[in-house]
Amino acid sequence: MSNTYQNKSRRAQPDPVAAEVAVPEQVIVSMAEIAGAAKEGLLALAVGAGLQVMAAMFAEDAARLCGPAGKHNPGRAGYRHGAEAGSVTLGGRRLPVARPRVRAADGSGELRLPSYDLFSSTEVLGQMALERMLAGLSSRRYRTGLEPAGQAVEDAATATSKSAVSRRLVAATETAQAGLMSRRLDGLDLVAFMAGGVHFGEHTCVVALGTGIDGTKHPLAVEEGSTENATLVTDLITGLRDRGLDVTKPVLAVLDGAKALSSAVKKVLDQPLIQRCQQHKIANVRGKLPGKLRAVTEKRMRQAYHAGSALKAEAELEALARELGKTHPGAAASLREGMAETLTILRLGVPPRLARTLRSTNSIESMIEIGREHSRNVKRWRDGTMALRWCAAGMLEAGHQFRRVNGHLHLPKLRAALEDHFKNVSAANQNRDQKAA
Repeated sequence: MSNTYQNKSRRAQPDPVAAEVAVPEQVIVSMAEIAGAAKEGLLALAVGAGLQVMAAMFAEDAARLCGPAGKHNPGRAGYRHGAEAGSVTLGGRRLPVARPRVRAADGSGELRLPSYDLFSSTEVLGQMALERMLAGLSSRRYRTGLEPAGQAVEDAATATSKSAVSRRLVAATETAQAGLMSRRLDGLDLVAFMAGGVHFGEHTCVVALGTGIDGTKHPLAVEEGSTENATLVTDLITGLRDRGLDVTKPVLAVLDGAKALSSAVKKVLDQPLIQRCQQHKIANVRGKLPGKLRAVTEKRMRQAYHAGSALKAEAELEALARELGKTHPGAAASLREGMAETLTILRLGVPPRLARTLRSTNSIESMIEIGREHSRNVKRWRDGTMALRWCAAGMLEAGHQFRRVNGHLHLPKLRAALEDHFKNVSAANQNRDQKAA
């Protein structure tokens, strides 16, 4: 299938800044001036030629505002006023250049050159710093991650020191955090919800991940606190509601079993149905058994979780719990605790391909692991604000890597099953109330 529609969509939105830049029809490049750069490779040669083209664009902007140099032009918008030192962004560095100055003919001040404004923008510096830090490059080695642009450029370049890179990184992560926490959620039709905690030094961040009806995974929010408590998680989910998330629809909440998470979800969401992570339950039971019983117990639990029905799975798990209860009562109690919630997807009849995603918290664990991986070079966590910034940046980076969940075509069926479940619960409650009356 052709991707023509994507190309058309991108061309339909031209850059408004680039549209204002005057580009000369012809530019003569002095090869004598960049002969040395040619010896350093094609990229250095291209940079040298590009700098000459940029200078020609500055001159073209000045000519458009002032008219040809040395000729009287009564209709000019401004007049030339020499040149001054400036700087442009080049491959993650700042490079000093000379820019023409143009004064307004009516005396109102200095006129701006669109081409200089375009090339001097520093937004790309912060983005490049963030990309390299997330890729594992330390701020001390930032310069080594830049593409070689020629020795002349390297000698003149600035803004590559550790302190300069750190300042840009702080600004970029602050922008990432603000973008994540201010994103409106009015149009998100949430079917599945996950929440979990991640530790950065002594700081705990609780993160949320949602799956829409189309199968797209959305990093939703992050909150920082000393522990993963109910108040912290409640604040996080309440913030989602304040940002427009519809909390009235039935949602499958896939959680790791922490009581704080379950309590907060039930408090804020109107119709949540809890699916306990089967992976966490297996790990909890294994941790209470000696080595010789761990493998066989895990195998039997997995077989039960893949049974054809919730009734059959519950019978198999209960039989296993009775066997363990004679010799290892702690493991049996752990297995029975929350057993019904580990079988929610079986009761809902979720198809196996989609159930593979929703039977555990692997999706949010993957997002958390990406955040940890990107921050592995951080040696000192100064405060909770720093942890929030890095966590938010990692979540957004994970969002770029996400694919739609396996079996996403079955999500409308899951929504229908959730609605039927709560209708049945409501009907049962009404019958019980009538009998009690």
